[in-house]
Amino acid sequence: MKGVYVPVLDVAPPDFMDDENLRLFENAVERFLEREAPPERVAAWRKAGQVELEFWRQAGTAGLLGMMVPEAYGGPGGDFRHEIVLADQLARRDISGFAASLHNVIVTPYIIAHGTEEQKQRWLPGLVSGALISAIAMSEPDSGSDLQAIRTTALRDGNGYRINGQKTFISNGQLANLVIVVAKTDPAARSRGISLMVVETEAAEGFRRGRKLEKVGNEAADTSELFFDNVWVPAQNLLGLAEGRGFGQLMAELPRERLLIAVQAAAEMERALEATLDYVKQRKAFGQRIIDYQNSQFKLVECKTKATIARVFVNHCIGQQLAGKLDATTAAMAKMWMTDTLCEIVDECVQLHGGYGYMTEYPIGRLFRDTRVSRIYGGSNEIMKVLIGRTL
Repeated sequence: MKGVYVPVLDVAPPDFMDDENLRLFENAVERFLEREAPPERVAAWRKAGQVELEFWRQAGTAGLLGMMVPEAYGGPGGDFRHEIVLADQLARRDISGFAASLHNVIVTPYIIAHGTEEQKQRWLPGLVSGALISAIAMSEPDSGSDLQAIRTTALRDGNGYRINGQKTFISNGQLANLVIVVAKTDPAARSRGISLMVVETEAAEGFRRGRKLEKVGNEAADTSELFFDNVWVPAQNLLGLAEGRGFGQLMAELPRERLLIAVQAAAEMERALEATLDYVKQRKAFGQRIIDYQNSQFKLVECKTKATIARVFVNHCIGQQLAGKLDATTAAMAKMWMTDTLCEIVDECVQLHGGYGYMTEYPIGRLFRDTRVSRIYGGSNEIMKVLIGRTL
């Protein structure tokens, strides 16, 4: 997008984003995406069903991977604000499928927070350069939000572990060469028996990628099945080198993942509004522009009001995260309310587009398909309500 961007909402950037280094980074991200992710290349990713490996390498060279990795491990030593900038730029340009936020905000922090010094030295530099592309394998065919019900096992075998099981709905499933696998090292102990195993796929005999799943939306995302058939990994690949800590490690990192989903939802609301305002100001029906009808104005007013409330709320949550104060309940509220509201706004925007809103080539049609899953992943919104309900 060329020229000066005028935001669709009248919400001033929060003080924590008022940083010259962040502005320089935003400009660098804009230039990179304009140069390396033009619309025709992004369309090719959708057609192919995945983002090409070369783009990941380019993103690593440009400094867009592992942005929160400390300098001591080859990273830039950034923070969550840099991830906000990247998520906003990707949403603004209608770039879906490039799961940098999964790589940066969800997977890599497990190693930063819970890895041993040797594990950090071993894996973090590759996660920054793009030599390693990450995924986390939680969901299974018979267990989604209920992590305690997983069946995948990682049982002791000599100086290592044998992993057996199946995972599904795995983002980056076709490209990832470093996969954090949620498995049971003690199948009888429920949550206390869960551990996180790091599988380096290129050397993992018995590891197999299954189908690249055909989804309703997010066509460029290589969401896949993964199979672990007696895969042996050395004991050094147990994250943190202590069995039974996996469930606690997951619970510690999930609030940030849910906040990320909320941040992405806010950006997508604004993208939907921007695309719809542009459309209704040009499209005419019965001799006048769509926006000149009072019903259209009222619907857009409702959408803009909800999106404004969403932006203020998510900015508050980001501030809490940066201060180390974001609790699991507030993160669950953000994930639930933001994604529910996102789907409401996108649905209204599709309606204002009329028949064109249902066409695949229009941005609003893609948003309609792509955003629906946000109410499911990261823990379904029904699970978020259960978590919030425990605080009543």
